[in-house]
Amino acid sequence: MKRRAFHLGILASALFMAGSLSAQSMRIDVSGVGARQVPLALAPFNGAGQAPQQLDVVIQEDLQRSGMFRLVNLTETLSENSPLDMSALRGQGADSVLVGSVQPVANARLEFRYKLADTVRQSVITEATMTAGESDVRLAGHRIADIVYEKLTGIKGIFSTRIAFVTKQGNRYRLNVADWDGQNVQTALNAGEPIISPAWSPDGKRLAYVSFETKKPVVYVHDLASGQRKAVAKFKGSNSAPAWSHDGRSLAVTLTRDGGSQIYQVSADGGESARRLTQSSSIDTEPVYSPDGKFLYFTSDRGGAPQIYRMPSNGGAASRVTFGSSYNVSPRISPDGQQMAYVTQRNGRFLIALKDLQSGDETLLTDTGEEESPSFAPNGQWVMYTTRAGGREYLMAVSTDGRVKQRLSSSTSSVREPAWGPYTW
Repeated sequence: MKRRAFHLGILASALFMAGSLSAQSMRIDVSGVGARQVPLALAPFNGAGQAPQQLDVVIQEDLQRSGMFRLVNLTETLSENSPLDMSALRGQGADSVLVGSVQPVANARLEFRYKLADTVRQSVITEATMTAGESDVRLAGHRIADIVYEKLTGIKGIFSTRIAFVTKQGNRYRLNVADWDGQNVQTALNAGEPIISPAWSPDGKRLAYVSFETKKPVVYVHDLASGQRKAVAKFKGSNSAPAWSHDGRSLAVTLTRDGGSQIYQVSADGGESARRLTQSSSIDTEPVYSPDGKFLYFTSDRGGAPQIYRMPSNGGAASRVTFGSSYNVSPRISPDGQQMAYVTQRNGRFLIALKDLQSGDETLLTDTGEEESPSFAPNGQWVMYTTRAGGREYLMAVSTDGRVKQRLSSSTSSVREPAWGPYTW
């Protein structure tokens, strides 16, 4: 396979020109393994000590945390330019091997070379070169891990994606954005009033959220690169639950401007107009669009108890989607439109459920009983949510087969309201 070369832009730093680095530390704990683990040998990258962060360590931790790999850690340094003893590596139980190097180049940048080889077929799967600034070593490691994951599993990786979440420490609330593993935390908004319901725009450049800074809930859209934001829903009464349309031009929001709690469509650029989408005398809230933009899922008590419904995205007749429990709320649709994650109440416990929208089959993904705010990873293989333990909130991510769980927690604050960002490359 031909060698590919590309530049890794200053994504992490440019995205937050107006942001500030948070002092909060995040810890990740992983339990469980996938049903099938790919045997992969990892060799220390030659010259990795020249990078301010260990590139190969980032790659190793990403792949380990996915639960999809059985890693064979090699002690010797192997070069991507040197012949590989495929038979010996195969004898150590590795079906594939990743080797590479790091070396400084002009303008205070680093060059990363890597090669992924198949020890069974004794052939190169892919090899490439990338360059990045010293501040982007973690991002480079995440991107290489993404490529390895996709080449060996056939599923797009999520290691260089980002998550948004809210922390509460004392009386301060912070809207943060971080790497998928909770590292590289940066704060977009620091406020003395609650911040809830962050939602990523489809291009990953903006966040919509609800802030109570004016002593009432108002929906804002926040440009992450510039730090500029504007109120896009500040009507009388409550403004809440923003959800982006698939083209990023508008938002579905819940308003009480006409008395009841109903769903409206507003422009993502702001304005004074709002088009009503639901027409009921009940509480309709928590809208979310299907990935193709054809449908709107939402929570309503129009049947006497909170359930999830679906209707055409421009309004119209709604049909009930959830059954089997008297309380089903907070729908989130997988990127392929095939599954729905939501909160269900069972025997007084609030759990995250996964529903196949074609067959109707339902799976309970959690068992703690204090879960809320589900959010899909952009490859549809993980669901992140909030849970509680010891009087503090933290984030959990669970694989959609329920086999692998990751816990993201802070030593100084409660962590809540996760939103997994989209692919941006």
